[in-house]
Amino acid sequence: MTMRWSAHPGASSYKVTATPKNSPEPSVFAQFSGSSLMGSVNSLSPNTLYTMRVEAMDSALNVLSSAVTDKLTAPEVPAITQAYSKHDNSMTVEFGEVAGASGYVLRAESEADDYLAETAVSGSPGTVLQLRPYTDYVLSVMSVNAGGRSQPSWSVQSKTVVVAPDLMSSSPSNSTIVVTWSPVTNAVGYTLCIIEQGSTSRLKVNATNTTVTFDNLKPGTIYSIKGNAWDPEGRPGNDLTIVQITRPPTPEPVQVMMSQGRSVGIVVYWPTVQGADSYVARSTTGQNCTSSVDFCMITPLDCGLSHTLTVTAQNTAGPSGPSSPQALTTYPCPPDHTWVEEPVAGNCSVAWSAVALANSYMTFIKRDDGSEEHCNTTATTCRFPCMCGYTYLTTVFAYSPAGASPQGEIINYTTIPCCPEDVTVRLVSTETLEVTWSPVRGAELYQTTAAGAADVVRCNDTSPVCVLSDLRCDSRYSLVVTPCSELRGCNSTCKPNAHETAPCSPTILNLTQFNSSTVSVLFSAPNGADTAYTVTAVGRTDARSCTSRGGPGCDLTSLPCGATYEVAAVAASAAGRSLPGYSVPLETGPCCPASLSVEQVTQAMTNVTWSPALGARSYVTALTSPRGHAKCHTLDTHCLMGCITCGTNYSVSVEAVSSTGHRSTCDYRGFSSSACCPTSVKLYRMANNSLRVYWRSSGPPQAQNHTVDLYGTGSNYTCLAAAASTSCDVQEVMCGEVYTVVVAPVARDGGTVKFCPHRMYSVLCSGSNVGMGIPMMDSRTCSCNYNCEHFLC
Repeated sequence: MTMRWSAHPGASSYKVTATPKNSPEPSVFAQFSGSSLMGSVNSLSPNTLYTMRVEAMDSALNVLSSAVTDKLTAPEVPAITQAYSKHDNSMTVEFGEVAGASGYVLRAESEADDYLAETAVSGSPGTVLQLRPYTDYVLSVMSVNAGGRSQPSWSVQSKTVVVAPDLMSSSPSNSTIVVTWSPVTNAVGYTLCIIEQGSTSRLKVNATNTTVTFDNLKPGTIYSIKGNAWDPEGRPGNDLTIVQITRPPTPEPVQVMMSQGRSVGIVVYWPTVQGADSYVARSTTGQNCTSSVDFCMITPLDCGLSHTLTVTAQNTAGPSGPSSPQALTTYPCPPDHTWVEEPVAGNCSVAWSAVALANSYMTFIKRDDGSEEHCNTTATTCRFPCMCGYTYLTTVFAYSPAGASPQGEIINYTTIPCCPEDVTVRLVSTETLEVTWSPVRGAELYQTTAAGAADVVRCNDTSPVCVLSDLRCDSRYSLVVTPCSELRGCNSTCKPNAHETAPCSPTILNLTQFNSSTVSVLFSAPNGADTAYTVTAVGRTDARSCTSRGGPGCDLTSLPCGATYEVAAVAASAAGRSLPGYSVPLETGPCCPASLSVEQVTQAMTNVTWSPALGARSYVTALTSPRGHAKCHTLDTHCLMGCITCGTNYSVSVEAVSSTGHRSTCDYRGFSSSACCPTSVKLYRMANNSLRVYWRSSGPPQAQNHTVDLYGTGSNYTCLAAAASTSCDVQEVMCGEVYTVVVAPVARDGGTVKFCPHRMYSVLCSGSNVGMGIPMMDSRTCSCNYNCEHFLC
């Protein structure tokens, strides 16, 4: 038992004692120097539990320290009874098992290459693995328990056997199997044994070369083949078993025929044979088909060819021999080239190239709306009606006694799109036309063209409507709707439609006012002679219009005074109405005042009053006579006018002026100023208490009647003088009074002039003269400043 301990300070030696724990055997000890830290105790019993004590002692052999542990010794050493090799990489060892061993370790050593292998086993026999073929090994065995391993047993020497040959097999025919292998090192001979699967019979063959052929075997049968090599000592090496099947027998008889239905091909039938995994049917055209059952179909077929077909069965060994050949001719080919012609619109024909071995042809024509027709002929053309806007799918089949050809090339032929029949043109504005129509078959795009004398406008759209803008006014356009498709292009045979745009807008050139209610309008006439023009004047409360055919002017009549209008001209024709031209403002002259009155305020001043006039902002009033005139410009409806000559006939007029300067002259009934007041009035006392009043006429008329009025505090007197008279006698005047004397001309209506000057006289009762005359008012003069708007008298 070997122990290890740690050093103890001051120890000069160590003592190790082994005492059996469950045995009466004596203890065993060993002593070691103070520098030792490990030591062994010998002469112990195998597979025995010992109490192990280590004591550290000083030089006087006093125990300084100690430690105790229990430990089991290894089992007894086993003995090998036999060693032999059955496999090239292992050796089997038989040995006697010992008491207390929980397992064993087999050791194999090779002196040749310094190889050492150990294998743990549970008992005898045990096998050492991972050895080399045909190699000498020294073998030993050790027993193992919890305490460790025993010493190795006495060794024995043995050699491994040679490796098994690496067999490779093949079946060159359905009755032979050939087995080959590479030479095995150190082998001097070989043994092969073949057994049929499911049989107890076997055949064993010895050989010194590396090839063996087994003949007269059953086709399609599985055989097991086992082989091993022999070393020079006559020991058999490893054996290796392989499985090989012979090739299957040839399937006979074979039948071939054309398939029916959609999938066209050659169907080949044969009987199944033993050992076949699959079958291959081959044609001389190079085509084949494979199946695991008793038939297969060769597709696709080439038309118009002769096939010679054979069938072989095959498995992992290879194919069988081919069956007896069978011949078959296929159906005709479809035409190589097919095309559609349309020499005349609506009449089409399908044409194709001739096919060898074909007796007749069947042509199928299908329209895109689902309708279908066919044509059976021996020729190479077929006629059919074709309508515009449709797509036709055509195909041709060739026929022979072998059957129908595959479907020929499918020709897609599209006729040109149909022309729209219900084209409607609508004027949506003066220079814009909206063209609408119903969709037509085959059209993917519509080209609408408007061709005028000086311009062409186009629009393209996928919808059956087009708006042509920016056209010339008062122009005639030829409109054509051309349907187009991607496949056939555009149909250029569609009929045009003619349509005119609305007239151009006239422009007002001049407005001329003939009189207060009539204005002549001159405008441009840019359209044809049949165009009617309407001029409209729109005011705040009313409107006036005039028309003219062909232009270039018309008269607006019955226009009220004092009104403003917006005047514009519009042209109209059968195509429609133009946009209104730019408007021009029109203002009629202001109205004349409905009433006017003239009132004479003084001999040289009058007050003219009139009613307000519509449209007038200011007024110019004039009194005119050969002896002079007076004028007044005012914003009011009255005017005080001076510088009037007495006894004169005046013409009266008012000129109404608008805010923009338009004027209306209004004449009224004449005005006659009052007769002139006499001057140099004097009184003379006459007999019989009468007074004579003298005066002098100061203006026309000279033969004017006058009245003389005397106003006193006690009485009043009146005297009427005849025409052309310059005096008048007043009878029985009371003296001693102060009288106011007024001499005034008599107006035509019998009234007297109210504004003649008054004179005051005192009439005395003694003497011959009247007395001192005291004028009530001095004679007056009147002058007027600019415009006579203010009077200074």
